[in-house]
Amino acid sequence: MVTATDLCRTVAAFLAPPPDYTVSEWADRYRKLSQESSALPGQWRTSVVEYMREPMDVVTDPEVRRVVVKAAAQVAKSELLNNIIGYLIDYDPCPILMVQPTIELAEDYSKDRVTPMIRDTPVLHRAVADDKTRDSNNTIKNKKFPGGYLVLTGANAPSGLASRPIRAVLADEVDRAPMSAGKEGDPINLAIKRTATFWNRIVVLVSTPTDKGNSRIEDAYDEGDQRVRKCVCPHCDHPQELRWAGVKWDNDDPGTARYMCEECGVLWDDTERIQAVRAGFWEAKAPFNGIASFHVPGLLSPFVRLSEAVFEFLEAQSDPAKLKVWVNTYLGETWEEQGQRLDSHSLKLREEEYESTVPLGVTVITAGVDVQDDRIEVETVGWGSDFESWSIDYTVFYGDPSVNDVWERLTQHLKQLWEHPEFGDMPVSATCIDTGHFTARVYQYIRASTRVYGIKGIGGEDKPLVGSPTRNNYGKIHLFPVGTHTAKSLVFDRLRADPGNPGYCHFPKGRDDEYYEQFTAEKLVTRFHRGYKRQEYVKTRARNEALDVRVYATVALELLNVNLKARRRAMRAEMRRIKAEADADQKTLENSSSILPKRRRGGFTDRWKSN
Repeated sequence: MVTATDLCRTVAAFLAPPPDYTVSEWADRYRKLSQESSALPGQWRTSVVEYMREPMDVVTDPEVRRVVVKAAAQVAKSELLNNIIGYLIDYDPCPILMVQPTIELAEDYSKDRVTPMIRDTPVLHRAVADDKTRDSNNTIKNKKFPGGYLVLTGANAPSGLASRPIRAVLADEVDRAPMSAGKEGDPINLAIKRTATFWNRIVVLVSTPTDKGNSRIEDAYDEGDQRVRKCVCPHCDHPQELRWAGVKWDNDDPGTARYMCEECGVLWDDTERIQAVRAGFWEAKAPFNGIASFHVPGLLSPFVRLSEAVFEFLEAQSDPAKLKVWVNTYLGETWEEQGQRLDSHSLKLREEEYESTVPLGVTVITAGVDVQDDRIEVETVGWGSDFESWSIDYTVFYGDPSVNDVWERLTQHLKQLWEHPEFGDMPVSATCIDTGHFTARVYQYIRASTRVYGIKGIGGEDKPLVGSPTRNNYGKIHLFPVGTHTAKSLVFDRLRADPGNPGYCHFPKGRDDEYYEQFTAEKLVTRFHRGYKRQEYVKTRARNEALDVRVYATVALELLNVNLKARRRAMRAEMRRIKAEADADQKTLENSSSILPKRRRGGFTDRWKSN
C-alpha cells in the first residue's frame, strides 16, 4: 500500500531539479565513446585523461567567460569539445556554434565525431533526431534539440559565422583558420561576437599552435591565467611541470627513454609518468581575469609512449620542416625560426671547390630567370636526393628586354648541356620566368620555348607553393600562380640547413659578396592588418635578384614533380644498360674481325710504294 509519505517522496523526486553536474561528471555518467572514433569504445572515463577534467569543468564556472586550450595532438582535445557539446545538448540546452577551419572540415567533424556520439549516447540520441531521416531539424551542419541547436560551420564561411545569436562558441584548430573571412575580418572574432546578447555566454578555443608571433591560440593562452599541469613524482611527491629537457635516453636508443624527476633524479617509466600526471594539479602563472587558459603538451598524454616521442624527435631533428611539426604537435608549442634573417657572410663561408662542373650528387637541373629593365639574370641549379642543391652557374645578360638580342642569348644559355661526371651531358629540365616585368615580351618568349614556364607571385601565408595553371591571360600561356611567402619560407629553411642534412645548399668558389647580399636581402616580419597579425617578407636592400631566381628555380623543380631518388636510380640503370649494349657490340665486332680472311701481303698499295 502506497502511503501519503511515499507519494510525497515520489512527487518530490520527480519535481526536484536535476543534479548539479559538471561536464566531466555528466560525461562519466552518460557519454559513450564510438567504435569508429575511439581506441577505447564504451563508457567515457575522465580518469584516463585526468588532466582534461579541469578544462572541461571550468565551462560550468559562472566566473569563466572563455576557456583556451593550447594543446598537442593525441591528448583528447576533440573529446573535450565533444563532451562539452553533449553536456550542453542534454543538460544545459542553448544555441551552440562549432567552428572548424573550413566548411569541409566542419562536415567531416559532424559525420566522424558528432553523429556517432549522438547515435551511441542514449540521452543525446533521444534529444536529437537521426540525420538519416527526412527531419529538416537535423542535417550534417545543423542539429536541433529541445531548448537549442548546434550549428557546425567553417571559419572560411562568413555567412555561417554571423547569421544568428549564439550562447556557446566552440572553435577547433583556430591556428589553422584563415586570417580573414572575406571583408568581415577575423572569423574567430566574428563568431565570438555572436554571443554578445547572452549574459551566460561561453567561448572555448582549442588548437595545436603554429608559428611564434602568428598564433591565435598562443595569444589567447597568454591573455588568460596560463595554467600548467604540475605532476607529482611517485617517489618524492615533488610537483613539477613536465618539460622535454627532462626526457632522457641512451645512445640514440628511443627504447631507453625515461623521464627524470627534477627533484630526486629518479627515472620514471611510462607507467610512473602517467601516475604522476594523474596525481597532479593545474597551477596558474598569471592572475585570473575571466579567461581560463591551459597548456596541454604531449608529455601528459597516456596515448603516446616516451619511446615514440623520442623516435619522432630523432627522425625530425635534422629536418627543420619535420622538427616544426614535432614541436607543434607533440610539445604543443609554437615554432620559432632560429633567426628571421639570413646572414650573407655565413652563406659565403659555405663556398667549396666542386669536383666537376656539375657535382656528382646532381640528378636534375633547373633554372630560374628574372627580368629587369636593362638585363636578364639566370641561375642554374642542380638538385640531388633530399633536395640537396648546388648552384652551378649564375649569369647576367645585359641588354634591353624589349628587343630580341638579350632573349636569344638567354635561349642559347638554357639550351646548353652541362657535363656530369657519371651521366654525361645533362640539359636544363625546366625553367621558370617571372612574368611581372616586360609581361608581353615574356609571354612571347614562353610561347616560343620548350620546358620554360611562366609564373606569377601570389601574396598570402596560406597560398600553396604552386597552384593550378590558368590560361586567363592575354598571352594565352599556361601561367602558374606561386605562393611567394610559401616559396621563400621553403628556400630560407633550406638555406638554414646544416651540411649533410636534407635541403643543404652548396655554393661554388668565386661568387662575389653582392650575390650573397642579394640572397639575404629580405627578412620575415610580423605586421598587423585590420586588427590581426600576418607575416610577410620585406626587402632590407634594393636588389634581391639572387633570391628571386633561386625561388624560381625551386618552383621549376616543383613543376617537374620528380622523385629525385627514383630518378637517380633510373638514370644509373640506364647508364648500365647503355654500357652493357656497348660492351656487347664491341664483343660482336671483335668476334667478327677474328673470322674474316686475312689480307694478303703485297697488295696494290704495297706494290705502288715499292715502285
